[in-house]
Amino acid sequence: MRILALETSTNLGTCALWIDGLVVERRCPPGVSHSETLLPLVRDLLAEADLRVADLDGIAFGAGPGAFTGLRVACAAAQGLALAVDVPVLPVVTLGALALPGEAAQVLALIDARMGEVYAAAYQRLPTGLSRCGEIRVSRPEEVTLPEGEWLARGNALAAYPALAARVSALGWVMEADAMPGAEAVASLGAGMLQAGGGLDPALAAPLYIRDKVAQTVAERLAAGGRA
Repeated sequence: MRILALETSTNLGTCALWIDGLVVERRCPPGVSHSETLLPLVRDLLAEADLRVADLDGIAFGAGPGAFTGLRVACAAAQGLALAVDVPVLPVVTLGALALPGEAAQVLALIDARMGEVYAAAYQRLPTGLSRCGEIRVSRPEEVTLPEGEWLARGNALAAYPALAARVSALGWVMEADAMPGAEAVASLGAGMLQAGGGLDPALAAPLYIRDKVAQTVAERLAAGGRA
């Protein structure tokens, strides 16, 4: 099985090719818009494997939550590529992709949602794979629910909001503040989704936004103590 994966929900843009369990990941060049670099990177990745888009069995993408512009880039690219060759798309929750790497039994995934907020979801690692505990939430750092027990806290919200990191540290949890969702994890989760019959018609591809308001006005940012 051959899965192409795209992940651009954060400043880190990546793509990956999953072939029967073996994964190769490439990073978008820093400092350049993902919309400019993602598809050329995909072409190079496929060429290295001597594959065409038509050879793929599915195209996975980080559906969100995350940066709104980035989510649209990955979704649109996955949709366009999949429509051209009539293969299913595989929308993967970015918090799940963030939680997947490693062996921790319980992971609290935390992504900076900007506007002074955090996207959070708790995951348990079961023999059958990751299982989300409860809903994905967006809240201010001081309102993020920290579950009981021993957890690994992972994600860039820990670096963005020191007060949140301090709350996590007070519980004695291990933190990985530099962890970001990547296409390798998106590919692995997408492959599992496809094996379970979870692929979608490309026309149904859509980002997972969680909240409706995508931006603040300058006045709102200043009122919240942010920068214009």
